[in-house]
Amino acid sequence: PPGRKVLIVYAHQEPKSLNGSLKRVAVEELSKQGCSVTVSDLYAMQFEPRATRNDIVGCLHNSEEFSYGTETWEAYKRGCLSNDLIEEQKKVQEADLLIFQFPLYWFSMPAIMKGWMDRVLVQGFAHEFPNCYDSGLLKNKLALFSFTTGGSKEMYAKGGISGDIRYLLWPIQHGIMHFCGVKVLAPQICFAPEYVSEEKRKEMLIAWAQRLKTLWKEEPINCSPEWYFK
Repeated sequence: PPGRKVLIVYAHQEPKSLNGSLKRVAVEELSKQGCSVTVSDLYAMQFEPRATRNDIVGCLHNSEEFSYGTETWEAYKRGCLSNDLIEEQKKVQEADLLIFQFPLYWFSMPAIMKGWMDRVLVQGFAHEFPNCYDSGLLKNKLALFSFTTGGSKEMYAKGGISGDIRYLLWPIQHGIMHFCGVKVLAPQICFAPEYVSEEKRKEMLIAWAQRLKTLWKEEPINCSPEWYFK
């Protein structure tokens, strides 16, 4: 619907890749609906994935012994996080929907995207115990993980060699997004695009465009372990 804001956090080195095309389809489709779409193209931005002292501007809370979690929490409260983090947090804050677009690396996100999670979702901004899970600080937002795999759908079935694809989504959908209060829409998964025909890859893009047309009517997945492990 017009006026909705979407942030696409995108991690792929090549614009001509299927991931690049999936990202482009999302930008086009959502813009057509009147949404305002922002893209954080992590590789193009040369986003820093490492959580270091450089993320805090000025004096440390405790200069004797460095604790990243404590220091970023204190810096967030003082408005002393580094500019790149403040920028990303602003984008997250404004977004109604976060789309993460990436190729699956080793059953997880690429390091640059994991680094985005590590650095951007600071305590005080995204969560603050006991305000986590259903009461996480980002609780009026939606997230969707859209990714490509190397392995086939059969390999990622319950009885397959890699196990159910949903097992891999537990740490990223539940442990990160739901922990911060974000509701999660069903993932968009393109299985083994490198091993299918050009025709099939086109179908993957069409399926994504189709889904985006009615995305705002979707209900989030059930946030309990059952969804992942039943």
